[in-house]
Amino acid sequence: MPEADEVDDDAEEMPLSLRLSIADTLTLGNATCGFMAVYFTTTGILIPHLTGSQESGMARHSAATAVILMLCAAVFDLFDGLVARKLRSSPMGAELDNLSDLISFGLAPAYFVLVYGMVADDAHQRVAAVGAIVVLLAVVLRLARFSCVTVKDGTFQGMPSPFGALTVVSIVLLELPFVATLMAILGTAWLMVSRVEYPKPRGRLAVAMLSWIVLSMGLLTAWAFDAPGGQLLLQTGCSLQLVLGAVIPLFATARRVNNFRDNRREARAAQLP
Repeated sequence: MPEADEVDDDAEEMPLSLRLSIADTLTLGNATCGFMAVYFTTTGILIPHLTGSQESGMARHSAATAVILMLCAAVFDLFDGLVARKLRSSPMGAELDNLSDLISFGLAPAYFVLVYGMVADDAHQRVAAVGAIVVLLAVVLRLARFSCVTVKDGTFQGMPSPFGALTVVSIVLLELPFVATLMAILGTAWLMVSRVEYPKPRGRLAVAMLSWIVLSMGLLTAWAFDAPGGQLLLQTGCSLQLVLGAVIPLFATARRVNNFRDNRREARAAQLP
């Protein structure tokens, strides 16, 4: 019976495409961290604010936990790519990666901004909601373009979504005036959908990125437990994150200008007799 044979063949082939690799497991860890960041933002910051609780320590702990979970998601995102290149990835690997990044680096930071607009004294809730939507859409567009556009090896086009998410939450944690916070968030969203080239974290750059994430976790922990100088350490770390977000595009632009000038010189030299 040929029809029965076809059904049996399909049944045998389906599990092969659904098997998860080690890299896929790390990617699912990324998604889990993003979801839990939303959970802690809700239960530790938003709900106490809506119920009139004055426990500022709980809100500080929950904010730190939510951001640390986003940092853990960035670690998972860093290692799943490295493991996929060294070992293998399932046919679902790319789709899982995009969906997980959308949760951890799109939904979680956008929700963080939204809650900030509801609990901060000088914030405007509706305007903050617009900023949160812009962050979410920027990550959606950035991930979609990443799947469709081929760029030269070793670079990203636009600020990577993990870097953008960490920059957004750093801006919120700095507790700047609302207008300055909103403008910085919108600028970060623009960088994510821009054509500015960012290097991929490989080799020494990956080690440096991992070290920076671990250091950021330590700063957040010190701030959460109200350690001496914890607030200053947190502000210093957040400021450095913003400086990195601003300096990298400047270096990338300067490099493109220099390459353009070198190409023009070579073209002129080739035209000379």
